[in-house]
Amino acid sequence: MRMVPGVHLTYRTWRGIWAFLFLLPSLVLFGLIVVYPLGWAAWISLNDWGFLRLPAFIGMGNYARLLADPLFWKSLKVTLLWTVVVVPAILVFSLPLALILNAGWVKLKGLFRGIYFAPVVTNIVAAAFVWRWMFEPGTGVVNWILGSVGLGKPGWLADPAWALWAVMVVGVWKQIGQAMVLFLAGLQTIPEHYVEAARMDGAGRWQVFRHITLPLLNPTVLFVVVILVINALRVFTIPYVMSSGGLQMRTPGGPLDSTRVFVLHIYDIGFKQFELGYASANAFVLMALIIVVTLVQIRLIQRPFEY
Repeated sequence: MRMVPGVHLTYRTWRGIWAFLFLLPSLVLFGLIVVYPLGWAAWISLNDWGFLRLPAFIGMGNYARLLADPLFWKSLKVTLLWTVVVVPAILVFSLPLALILNAGWVKLKGLFRGIYFAPVVTNIVAAAFVWRWMFEPGTGVVNWILGSVGLGKPGWLADPAWALWAVMVVGVWKQIGQAMVLFLAGLQTIPEHYVEAARMDGAGRWQVFRHITLPLLNPTVLFVVVILVINALRVFTIPYVMSSGGLQMRTPGGPLDSTRVFVLHIYDIGFKQFELGYASANAFVLMALIIVVTLVQIRLIQRPFEY
């Protein structure tokens, strides 16, 4: 095809050029906001760079330093505990809720979906402050309820043994609605005639769920688990606000680093101690952890299926 005098290019070549030109603005934007910051952060992680001193190249020194840092292992342990508790808890609540709200006999489905989804659209900072007041050991609603039924009154956010569990309650409450909506969307894509055929063959509700619904819901389950695990590994706002952060301007992650999740650890190093190189090295460890865990989940959970 000849579209420019003196230039002989095939139709396929011109089509590739036009495609590249249309993609060019997006590629430039992607390079500016993703590739360049990622490369710059990788370079920073190889330097000893504080806020008031010039960067000095130290190679893998920051990565060797974090292996000997007890706070690195402490924050990693807290984050993994958060992940193995919060993610299954959300699944346990959200999947049955989705199954109930997808059933034909339930009335006022829109109202209940709105109620369960409300925490998702609630401002997380405001919600975390409210929950912090509710978990106050002396005047909080939670301990008032426990005391009224004769149970003990834990110190919650003031007690290292209970602080993380109190924060995890908020993490579960915040994300149930999101997972429920995703499960509802997945359930509504399952052809009804599969369920009807199973029931005509005498299958009960558990058998239909076990052998029809759950296998066909596998792509949604995989998606929800991957999203929840990524959210758990990069959780920040709830522990930050509820663990003496926010307006009190104290070091978050307390008491005694019992709620010091990994992103909070990175924030403390980078924006309070101003160790930019060391904070970047920790951030790259978190990125690698998320990639590895995601690939493992896809390998373990994904199942081939066809309608």
